[in-house]
Amino acid sequence: MNYIIDGHNLIAKIPGLDLSMLDDEQRLIELLNRYGQHSRGRIEVYFDGAPVGQAGAQNYGRVQAHFVPHSQTADDAIRLRLIRLGRAARNWVVITSDRSVQAAGREAHAGVMSAEEFARLLQANLLQASQSARPENEGRAADEPISEAEVNEWLTIFKERGKPK
Repeated sequence: MNYIIDGHNLIAKIPGLDLSMLDDEQRLIELLNRYGQHSRGRIEVYFDGAPVGQAGAQNYGRVQAHFVPHSQTADDAIRLRLIRLGRAARNWVVITSDRSVQAAGREAHAGVMSAEEFARLLQANLLQASQSARPENEGRAADEPISEAEVNEWLTIFKERGKPK
């Protein structure tokens, strides 16, 4: 699946991210990169309000970030991207809660998903990926103490291994 994402719109919907953070855009890009590792599609994210001299597109792994200049909005840039995609827009999903951008996505025959829905999907996907990456025997938090029975079990194992044969 290919995604066109209204970046600031999505940031506002993800717990732990806040538009007032200095690195909010970079943190979202990192989350999207982790999400993108489990899909074959492309991810394009649009941020408006780029500082002078920093507008343009940059690749960050699987994510292409578009920093839109002050003279334009991310919404406008997304609409323009949909027009340029033409019929290929059918292969993309527009992620935004902005109704006018959703309407532009539908008009281009792209899929449309609200930022809230995608935020839930993103969190569930990342949670599942982190849980499947943990070893089977890792059932506790790193700072959780082990029980006395577990200590005794390990002592027995170490004693058995240390005996001469």
